Amino acid sequence: MSEFRVELKKVIDDSYNIEIGYDLVERLMNDIRDGLFGSKHRFVVITDTNVRDLYGERILNELKTIGYGADMFVFEAGEKSKTRKTKEEIEDAMLEKGYRRDCGIIAVGGGVVTDLAGFLAGTFGRGVPFVNYATTMLAAADASVGGKTAVDTPLATNLIGLFNQPKKVYIDIAAWKSLPKRQLISGLSETIKHACLADVSFFDFLEGNIDAILSMDKIACEHVAEANCRIKYNVVMQDELENGLREILNLGHTVGRAIETVSDYRLLHGEAVSIGMIAQMKISVKYGYMTVEEFNRVKALLNKSGLPTAIPDYIDREELVKKLYTDKKVRDGKIRFVLQKGIGDVVEFEKGVFSAPIEESLAREVIMEI
Repeated sequence: MSEFRVELKKVIDDSYNIEIGYDLVERLMNDIRDGLFGSKHRFVVITDTNVRDLYGERILNELKTIGYGADMFVFEAGEKSKTRKTKEEIEDAMLEKGYRRDCGIIAVGGGVVTDLAGFLAGTFGRGVPFVNYATTMLAAADASVGGKTAVDTPLATNLIGLFNQPKKVYIDIAAWKSLPKRQLISGLSETIKHACLADVSFFDFLEGNIDAILSMDKIACEHVAEANCRIKYNVVMQDELENGLREILNLGHTVGRAIETVSDYRLLHGEAVSIGMIAQMKISVKYGYMTVEEFNRVKALLNKSGLPTAIPDYIDREELVKKLYTDKKVRDGKIRFVLQKGIGDVVEFEKGVFSAPIEESLAREVIMEI
């Protein structure tokens, strides 16, 4: 009998830039010409049916115009498409077109597109480089920093995936103007979440500028994009692989993700998270971590933004309670919540621990109240 040790210690620099601006397609093309993808000359544009005609076709045509080989792969817009089946179909189509490890991937769209394309890039050919061209406020807030990629399953969302960092992220604020108002409002939910967990001054800004943001005021929107990136970066840089602190980014998501699934995605992600924020705040108030006044202030901002703060009547609340157990924070069969500490902070229950088990009876009580 013998034993051989394989030493594989390595240091990896996964740093990347986020460019925030207006109409960044030409910037993307210049970066590719300047070697963003190294020597790769074949590109796959992955997008959905909503973004295909707005940005996907343009990026595809620009790539071909400057001399690169490129194909576009499109899937049906919506969270229901963020599945292993969609990923498999795109992979098979790429293989049929002759793509191997010689390609780069450009994800063009919102969070569903960047999640799925980033996961695909991490596994195709055991990993190919990719960039995110984010076209929604939600993607700017939630998908631009951190490298979390995943697909959903019938049981729950985002349980299968990996950490995979892009080569660069482009946040095109001009694209927000093309969004239906409901989508724009949905994107504000993750923005408000960031303010609630880390920055009371940003919360103050949102209170005073929601109308300007929804009217696509340039200065207000740029501030929102930059603040979202800064807040999320300050968390991710300390805990890239979600071993502790990064869990605070799940504020509002324990109930939010469950509602999203139980609603069969009739609720948009941001709408579901908004209701999830109400749930965690109710628990925070019951435990004394928030005052009623603070609760009312956050709820008023969610309402002013046009986000829902009550569970729709069509959702079975008992089914919702059961769905909480599919959350990725569940440990030893216990539902766990990240909770707010006032506005601009979260509760650290013990050193490095930012979620705590909550009895099912309390979770049910809160859900019945909303």
